[in-house]
Amino acid sequence: MNELALKYGCNPNQKPSRIFMNNGEELPIEVLNGRPGYINFLDALNGWQLVRELKLATGLPAATSFKHVSPAGAAVGLPLSDTLSKIYFVDDLGVELSPIACAYARARGADRMSSYGDFIALSDTCDKATALMIKREVSDGVIAPDYTEEALEILKDKRKGTYNVLKIDVNYKPEPVESKQVYGVTFEQGRNEVDLNDDYLFENIPTQNKNITPEARRDLMIALITLKYTQSNSVCYVKDGQAIGIGAGQQSRIHCTRLAGNKADIWWLRQHPKVMNLPWVEKIRRADRDNTIDIYISDDYEDVYYDVSQDSYNYWFWMFEKEFENFDWLYEHFDWLYEDEEIECFFVGNPRAEGHMCISTIAHYHDMSEVPDQINEKIIRFAKQFIRSDTYRYFSAYRSS
Repeated sequence: MNELALKYGCNPNQKPSRIFMNNGEELPIEVLNGRPGYINFLDALNGWQLVRELKLATGLPAATSFKHVSPAGAAVGLPLSDTLSKIYFVDDLGVELSPIACAYARARGADRMSSYGDFIALSDTCDKATALMIKREVSDGVIAPDYTEEALEILKDKRKGTYNVLKIDVNYKPEPVESKQVYGVTFEQGRNEVDLNDDYLFENIPTQNKNITPEARRDLMIALITLKYTQSNSVCYVKDGQAIGIGAGQQSRIHCTRLAGNKADIWWLRQHPKVMNLPWVEKIRRADRDNTIDIYISDDYEDVYYDVSQDSYNYWFWMFEKEFENFDWLYEHFDWLYEDEEIECFFVGNPRAEGHMCISTIAHYHDMSEVPDQINEKIIRFAKQFIRSDTYRYFSAYRSS
């Protein structure tokens, strides 16, 4: 087959749409499941080139997580530490991780927010461990040179049988000259076949330290290859065989650097014990967990701040510290408030009531004339504002230890 009709192009109004071979040869890709779209194929083919080059450069299995024709993450298949397994949420997978599974865990895990709804590219055969990992993530599809029977069965069951599964011909070699059209004008150029694994790249080292370790050389090649497949100005931070921060597609190089650096900071902060030990409710969605962590370790941490590893007293004082200057009053009345279960549930962020008892407390004291003398009206007004705020909805993501 040298042509495949698509539902539409980049946008639903762009019809008709297809992919095809100008030279009449067979398409180098086979659709094993699903109905991939225009953007899916762009992500798949660019992602495949990236992981193919990563494997050629490092000799290791490679994976990438692509979104909107740029990589959100890229990595090679080095073993995961216990810490990385936990922050990438694969410590409970229940199977031993293969090198290609480790590669995708790293590629997806470094920037989980950007990888939401990604298209995956794998340099090696997709096995059961990798398929199980993919099955529980929000993803549009995967491209790989092959699939084990178990893996294919798992993936075909994903998204009610509509998950996109592509197989690439590893022996395919594109034409040396490529072309594209813009506003009816055809542009033509030689393919970007620069070899980023060549020794000449390291012949001229401008730094005083001329000693580049094999690990540093590997990481430099990963960064260069990753940037080859990003859009516009881009910056990439790489550590231990994986991209930990990619700033891509920005008009300003300064903004690229800030974006990549911020993502690298988040990657480091996610390894902090306070973040790793947040106790989550059992059925919280993975995307909600990622979003909450992202906010928790940002400058907006107050939106989700609740140190569940310590006594609930800590949160109670935190919530009022900006509103009340007279802390003596708080100390004087704290014991009384703590004895009242309804008030406790309201003011300490729900240590017992699983997130919803707070509302009943407001209802109980809707008539300000019924408020006990020990409770300041200012607290009730503050509490009502808190219930209406965006902050409150995050507390349902937590449960008290």
